[in-house]
Amino acid sequence: MDFTEEQIHRYSRHILLQDVGVEGQEKISKGKVLIAGAGGLGAPVAFYLAAAGVGTIGVIDGDTVDLSNLQRQIIHFTQDVDKPKVLSTKEKINLLNPDVNVITYHTLLTSENALEIIKDYDFIVDGTDNFPAKFLINDACVIGGKPFSHGGILRFDGQTLTHVPGSACYRCLFHSPPPPNAVPTCSQAGVLGAIAGMLGTIQATEALKYLTGVGELLTNRLLAFNAKTMTFRTIKTKRSDKCPVCGSHPAITELIDYEQAVCDISNRIKGRPNM
Repeated sequence: MDFTEEQIHRYSRHILLQDVGVEGQEKISKGKVLIAGAGGLGAPVAFYLAAAGVGTIGVIDGDTVDLSNLQRQIIHFTQDVDKPKVLSTKEKINLLNPDVNVITYHTLLTSENALEIIKDYDFIVDGTDNFPAKFLINDACVIGGKPFSHGGILRFDGQTLTHVPGSACYRCLFHSPPPPNAVPTCSQAGVLGAIAGMLGTIQATEALKYLTGVGELLTNRLLAFNAKTMTFRTIKTKRSDKCPVCGSHPAITELIDYEQAVCDISNRIKGRPNM
C-alpha cells in the first residue's frame, strides 16, 4: 500500500524501527483487531492501536458510560456519561486517528453472536470484566481458530496471556468458571485505576507484535504483576491434552453462556487468574 506524506510522518517512529519499518507498518495498517469490552483495559488498548494505525478496530460493549468508570476508563470523558461506550470509544479513536475504520457493536457478546463477530478479525483482545465473558471469548477463539490476548485486573494486580492456535488456552489453566459470587468483584474490592493502563498497553503490544510478526508473544506464559511492590513474574504454562476445548478429545464443541455476574474478577494470581 502507498502511504501519504502525512501518514509517513505520523508513523515515522514505527518506520524507523529496524524490526518494523514500512513493511511492518503496512501490516499494521491492513490489520483488523476486535476489542471485547470498552472499559478499563479496552480504553488504553483502543488508544494505542489507533495511534499505531491499525486499519480496522472493532469494539463490542453493551454498556453505557457511568461516572464511576472515569477513574480508569480513560477513553471516556465526563460529558460521555450515559453515552454508549462503543460510541464514545469510536469518537475518541477517530479524533486521534481518522485513518482508522471503527466498527461498533453495542451489544453483549453471546454464544449466538461471538463466532460471527470474531470471524472477520485477525486478533481479539479480551478486555472484559467477568468470568463468563472470558470463558466465552476463549472458547469462541479456540473454536474459530483466532488468536487472542486475555487480560484482567483487580485491586493492585494484573495478569495476561496470549493464545494462538496450538498454544495453551484459558481453559488449559482453568477448567471452568467459579460459581457466581464465589470471588470478590471489582465493585466490591476496588481497583487502582492506573493498573488498567499498565495491562492494557501490554495487550496492545501483543496485538501489534502479532500483526507485525515481531518478537515473542506471551504464548504458553502467564504474565502477572503486583503494582504495590512493582513486581512482575512469568508463569510457564502449556497446552493440556485434556483441555475441554482445545484438547485431543474436546468436550466443548459449542459455545456456552454461563451465568453473568458484573465484574466477577479474582485477584488470586495463584489459583485462578481470571481477572
